[in-house]
Amino acid sequence: MIARSRQVALALTVVLAAGAAWQDRDRRPPESGHPGAPVVRDRGFTLVASGDVLPRGSAINRARFDAGGSGHDFGPMLSGVRSVVAGADLALCHMGTVYGAGGDSTDFESPPEIAQALAATGYDGCSIASRHIPGDGTDGIRRTLDALDRAGLRHAGAARSEHEARRATVLRAGRAEVAHLAYTYGTGVAPLPSGEPRAVGLVDEARILADARTARKAGADVVVVSLHWGAEWEEAPDGRQVALARSLTAARTGHRPDIDLILGTHSHVPQAYEKVNGTWVVYGTGDQIADAMTGRQGLPDPRGNQSTLGRFTFTPPGHPDGRWEVTKAEFVPQFYDVDAGRVVDLNRALAEGAEVRSVRDRIRTVVLSRGAAMDGLVMGE
Repeated sequence: MIARSRQVALALTVVLAAGAAWQDRDRRPPESGHPGAPVVRDRGFTLVASGDVLPRGSAINRARFDAGGSGHDFGPMLSGVRSVVAGADLALCHMGTVYGAGGDSTDFESPPEIAQALAATGYDGCSIASRHIPGDGTDGIRRTLDALDRAGLRHAGAARSEHEARRATVLRAGRAEVAHLAYTYGTGVAPLPSGEPRAVGLVDEARILADARTARKAGADVVVVSLHWGAEWEEAPDGRQVALARSLTAARTGHRPDIDLILGTHSHVPQAYEKVNGTWVVYGTGDQIADAMTGRQGLPDPRGNQSTLGRFTFTPPGHPDGRWEVTKAEFVPQFYDVDAGRVVDLNRALAEGAEVRSVRDRIRTVVLSRGAAMDGLVMGE
């Protein structure tokens, strides 16, 4: 996991496009320990991204039990994937709910202690643009971002002020500066806060590309876009997802694409990975943490507790104007065990049985359904 350090604003030398600006992390010292030491070849970095974190119902009750009845401890819930998450240079999650006041929780509000658990698991930042984020207006957004700040987690996709909305989230991974942008297709639970049109990033192709280009001009080596999109309970990406993915990945400035990776959430079920115009797109990761889920027919749907964790290895360019290339693409199948209240890495499950193999194989079939294996996507551990 990348070292956490003090955040400072980096002055822009370009005109703001669609209001995006820049943040930076303090630079880490060079790896060479002393003059004359051999030069360490830059290995690039690994980026891990997981699906919706939707703690409610039995998941919240389990966290209260794990905390001994006072407060909530979500750490044990995530312990099964900690080695994968903490082992990455940069780890991103998707927080699908706002945090309740005074630790309260509802269907769309979660205890703020989840932020501390995500940080302890190894996550560095979260996308928070979702249809649920405006559920309690500006107060809910402020509570959520304040809690993430206290936990040391960076966030993208919502803002407490116009000034904050004009600042892109940038994280350090190795020697790379990674811009993280996040948007949602809409805010179905509640309208945007009155007078706060930029409180939540909404999907708009022109705005996304303008924000990405501004981040790139300001120095981002890699631009990652998180999109809360698509139809719930649909394993295949819909036409709007596919069309937007094609448009965004086709956009280029000079010899470099404007966007280097797209991470999708919201569908509640795993969706395919696909390399589009040379750029990896994860249409949907599924839910990393969720209560027992009910599908469209009002019946229990275990797919709502299945997900993937994407892991991408970026290698630095061979020349100054080149692109940081994904040289290894992997997915890790996961399952949230509702009864145990634990996230399970299905490739490391202690009880290797027919049920585990069946769920893992089903996830693999969906993930590879658009030909990603031909472009090198493999199942990782």
